Amino acid sequence: MKEKELASKLEEFVLGEGAAVFGTAPIKEIKPAFDLSQKELEGLDYAISFGFKLSDSVLDGIIEHPTKLYFHHYRMVNMFLDQLSLKAVRIIEKDGFRALAIPASQIVDWKKQSSYLSHRKIAYLAGLGWVGRNNLLVHPEFGSQLRFATVLTSIKLPFKEPLKFGCGDCKLCVAACPVSAIAEDPGDFNHLSCYNKLDQFRKKNFVGQHICGICVKVCRKKA
Repeated sequence: MKEKELASKLEEFVLGEGAAVFGTAPIKEIKPAFDLSQKELEGLDYAISFGFKLSDSVLDGIIEHPTKLYFHHYRMVNMFLDQLSLKAVRIIEKDGFRALAIPASQIVDWKKQSSYLSHRKIAYLAGLGWVGRNNLLVHPEFGSQLRFATVLTSIKLPFKEPLKFGCGDCKLCVAACPVSAIAEDPGDFNHLSCYNKLDQFRKKNFVGQHICGICVKVCRKKA
């Protein structure tokens, strides 16, 4: 099967399985920043990015802090993305190409709170959105209400150009942040204040992980 046809087949499969968005990107230039070995990355110069839309009803329950229901939903969405990644890898390998599924949410460096790579960065390069004021990937239709997964592959994939910053005058996330970690300029996002608040939520037993959801809730498609 030709690479372009395989790319179309993968997009149709991933979206058919329930993902909301699908994109592809060249990653050769950013591979040195990945927390993966040269052997693991050998020949994998392209990436597939796809995202699942979080539930409006679950997000609506978030008021001053994340809820246990949101925590469960967050974990189930990550599990869904991981399973979908494995299925996509199987399709790719059956056609004779290499592929590597990257977990949707696995911390490998706790000090830096980082994973094998940035799903946000890959999604941005794949033209699925821009980095918003809230330091999250903002999709033109779904806002920040997407969870992403990445599959690295040796398929030479067609790709689109990244999107320009598109938040415009919207500052709902700035007003919503309980610790004022979000600024008008995305470059001024206060990572430490954000992390400290997530840790506070975890210690108060609202959730068992460093998640919040407050700025995610307000960053949605406008009517």
